[in-house]
Amino acid sequence: MKILSHRNAPARDEDVNGDGVVDGRHTAATGRPVATEGRRTGIDPDPTLERTVDLDRDGQPDRPSARPDAEPRTAPVALGPKPRASLLATLGLIASVVGALFVLSGSLAGYGIGLGAVGAVLAVLGLVATRRRHVAGTTDALIGVVVGLAAVVLGLVALTGQFDWPTTDGEWVGRFREWLDSQFAAMF
Repeated sequence: MKILSHRNAPARDEDVNGDGVVDGRHTAATGRPVATEGRRTGIDPDPTLERTVDLDRDGQPDRPSARPDAEPRTAPVALGPKPRASLLATLGLIASVVGALFVLSGSLAGYGIGLGAVGAVLAVLGLVATRRRHVAGTTDALIGVVVGLAAVVLGLVALTGQFDWPTTDGEWVGRFREWLDSQFAAMF
């Protein structure tokens, strides 16, 4: 099969250029690469050793090369501070929800306004804290702001008596029971 061969001379079995590799890639007298038939090049004599890459060519290995059969020797190290949730955003959400529940009770509407306002302020401060890359809790802070402001507005409506519910008289459980009895009295 002389037609398929690109070799001008027979393949060499010694290290021609002193690089420590004996393969058919050394150039022949013509200066072109010599093709090999069936030889594998660059086989690692010890596959358990880890190869490294010297990117800046300073003689020191920079990082291990990616080998499909090699498992990572060490876990990757995360750079920067440890991720965490914003305490202010979480406290703001909790205070806002408790304030809204106080307002919905009717008789605790005054305390609910105060807790809703404090929760909204804490949530805004938590929202500012979540601008850092490693701090989570943006959604908590946004929900805390919305619920806190809703608690304040609904509490003010309850205190001024502009709507039937919620009011500050605190008898809503008994009234609700009477309403349910009147609605379903014919069924039972």
